[in-house]
Amino acid sequence: MQGATKLQGATYVDDISGLKLDSSTNYTLEEIYLYEAKNITKATIKYLSATPSKKLAPFSYEWLFTLHREMFGDVWEWAGKSRQVELSIGIKAYLVNMELKKLVDDLAFWESHKTFDTVEIASRVHHRAVQIHPFVNGNGRWARMLANIYLKQNGLSPTKWNEEQLSKENPNRDAYIKALKRADGGDYTQLIELQFHLMGDNFVL
Repeated sequence: MQGATKLQGATYVDDISGLKLDSSTNYTLEEIYLYEAKNITKATIKYLSATPSKKLAPFSYEWLFTLHREMFGDVWEWAGKSRQVELSIGIKAYLVNMELKKLVDDLAFWESHKTFDTVEIASRVHHRAVQIHPFVNGNGRWARMLANIYLKQNGLSPTKWNEEQLSKENPNRDAYIKALKRADGGDYTQLIELQFHLMGDNFVL
């Protein structure tokens, strides 16, 4: 699709440039989420059904883009591509690639120097990925998947995020947003606690 076409009807009013679905259909937000969820399920099975190896999930600069494409590439043309537009949240578009490279370097440093434990590293990767907001859309779900893959790769259970609740106004979303904002100021306590609370049976608060 060319230009900033918008969906008509029930709820979806965002720019849908690059939508791969049938252009003759006026999709609602819920319908698009359903298609995205099916796409994300494929990535979830690939990376979380068993412990992902470093070869499968190397946490390299290139792989960060690959993961987003695997999660959204069935639905969107722009999946796995750095955004070229400014968003209401996230850093300036021209800084995206540099900051993603820095995140990869920081992760390698944290691991090699054992700077933080596994859950805190996952939380920091999660927060930084959201803070950068490198893609046109799907950034939160991509960031949460990154953190879960890291947890799973290091022998812990993935965090059981309720994506439907996080997409709407409710107490769980409010707590999540507050935790991310606290992390903006360097305090990761709430985000770490939230990830602990929503993990499997490995930890008890």
